[in-house]
Amino acid sequence: MSSQRRAHKAGESPEPRIDRTGDVWRIRSLEAARQVLRARHATTQAGFTAEYVPQGVLKHHPILMSDGPLHDEQRAKVGRFFAPKVVHERHGDTIAQSAARCVDALTGEVALDEVALHYSVEVTSRIVGLTAAPPEKMAPRLVSFFRQPPLDITLPDLGRTRKQWMQAAWRGIVPIVGFYLKDVRPAIRRRRRQREGDVISHLIDEGYTNADILVESVTYGTAGMVTTREFITMAAWHLLGNPTLRDRYLVAEREERHAILNEIIRLEPVVGHLYRRAQEDIEITDGDETATIEAGDIVDVCVRQVNADPEAVGEEPLGLCPGRSLPRGVDGSVLTFGDGAHKCPGQPLAIFETDELLTRLLARRPEVLQEPSISWDDLIEGYILRGLILRV
Repeated sequence: MSSQRRAHKAGESPEPRIDRTGDVWRIRSLEAARQVLRARHATTQAGFTAEYVPQGVLKHHPILMSDGPLHDEQRAKVGRFFAPKVVHERHGDTIAQSAARCVDALTGEVALDEVALHYSVEVTSRIVGLTAAPPEKMAPRLVSFFRQPPLDITLPDLGRTRKQWMQAAWRGIVPIVGFYLKDVRPAIRRRRRQREGDVISHLIDEGYTNADILVESVTYGTAGMVTTREFITMAAWHLLGNPTLRDRYLVAEREERHAILNEIIRLEPVVGHLYRRAQEDIEITDGDETATIEAGDIVDVCVRQVNADPEAVGEEPLGLCPGRSLPRGVDGSVLTFGDGAHKCPGQPLAIFETDELLTRLLARRPEVLQEPSISWDDLIEGYILRGLILRV
């Protein structure tokens, strides 16, 4: 079977499985990657420009960028909002209604990435509590966070020039102010008057300031909404291009459909790299090979290569094979949602909401009029799909 991966990035290679250049380690082995990501309290978050967030400015350090006992406590409390049982039992009906309303409104030629954006914003905004503005108004404000100059986390100053840092500041401040005034502050004011059982209500109860809640809202907005847009588009592209798999998906029970979606996102992870900074020496192994990551080194876990590690996922690692046998403790998405303390709690929601939309959309037998273009985002280290045009 030839590669079925749609998003190909220039310069990527599955070898060497463990590689070091200066103080930067690149890990392409699942065995070694899990050791790094599970080295609790021996590493700290280095991705998503975490090391450039000023310390001491916020009362509560952002959950995406915190580590140690603080992160564990934050994660335990917030994770309950995204637990599988909660997603299914508490939010399942409203997600299904959103999906049905969204698909029923489609007619003629539609750009799926725009449909997916508004839908994912509507679903996640309810759980987070960002309900002051309609999804179609808030979505462009979330997308604007990604209009940043290039960056490379492995380089000093992110590899940016002084001019690029000034551009980054300006392009960050303007969207932040708009997002706060139009989305976050109204939501906070409403929930200070009356709690509504969402993430923002929880953060208020935990003593978070408005600035703290703004930063967390940006995290949930970009991680929980904008990236899900890319996965919905990618999953639809695969299913529409593979009639056999599409037909299997449409007649399958939910468990099998979710397995198919997890296999697609294994093959096409939205976030392509995870970065950690070693705070003490870490010994890692890959088969008979042993290496020691020294304190201060940065580790680049190459998710796209790890997810296609033949030693872990078996034959045809770049094929689309739902139900493949995986090592104990590894779920169908492999490292797409991370591992260890920083494993993304939003996996059940992302898979569930994608399934609810696609089962309805594919049942209408849409026709692909134009395949999407692929570009790459430096911040999330992932693909961007635009222009998948369907006739519904």
